[in-house]
Amino acid sequence: MKISFSTVGCPNFTWDEIVATAKDFGYDGIELRGICDELEVYKTFPFVGDNLKLTKKRLDDLGLEISCISTSCYLFDKKAKDVTIEVAEKHMRLAKELSCKYIRVLGDEWITPAKDIDEEFVKEMLTILCKIAENYNVDVLIETNGVWADSKKLAALLEKVPYQNVGVVWDIHHPFRFFNEDIEYTYGNLKGYIKHVHVKDSIKEGSKLIFKMIGEGDIPIEKAINLLLKDSYQGYISLEWVKRWFSELEEPGIVFLEFINRIKKLVV
Repeated sequence: MKISFSTVGCPNFTWDEIVATAKDFGYDGIELRGICDELEVYKTFPFVGDNLKLTKKRLDDLGLEISCISTSCYLFDKKAKDVTIEVAEKHMRLAKELSCKYIRVLGDEWITPAKDIDEEFVKEMLTILCKIAENYNVDVLIETNGVWADSKKLAALLEKVPYQNVGVVWDIHHPFRFFNEDIEYTYGNLKGYIKHVHVKDSIKEGSKLIFKMIGEGDIPIEKAINLLLKDSYQGYISLEWVKRWFSELEEPGIVFLEFINRIKKLVV
């Protein structure tokens, strides 16, 4: 099992600061979800033109990997179908160049479930992207997010996609928090598809959701990790500290170090 953090947790870090943090804190990899003000990482300085080869060499020299490229490709958006396919393929191309196996897409817009998702259209889009991704030796992962945090519903979707390069980003938080699923139930439904894992913690105060540093909330993270370890999961667990969306959260320099110190004790 390997450990990464998502750049969603450090929206004000430069690329140099991101790389230095990963190396200095002992991470195995970095999950790309925007750099500074740009969410589409294929547009950013480290990954354009001749810079891309230099970036790849630097990561290789430091022993760091790109664990996943998390996109803003919304599979439910019918009006943006062509743009979504185009942008997804640009991320696939970048993933191949970086020797990254996965891109993440979303079947719902936000962490709370929407009410008007066309599930058949999401399946159609996921199938199209998986077909394209075969050309890049990349897997397309849909996250347990929004309506798709219902793990039974997500498993039923995946069974209808006729490609081996489809998979799941298991965000441990969302099925537990928004659908009251037991960790064992979620894992049982999805374990054949889980290829990347997001970790975050929170508590509920009345109807208010409050994100917390790992171990300070009530998400059963250790139980989830133990299930993965039992089945010899070899992929990444990735801290998704959502500071890009919630600027009041603690600073990444504190949270990233605390996370890896805690997680390393669990995965030994």
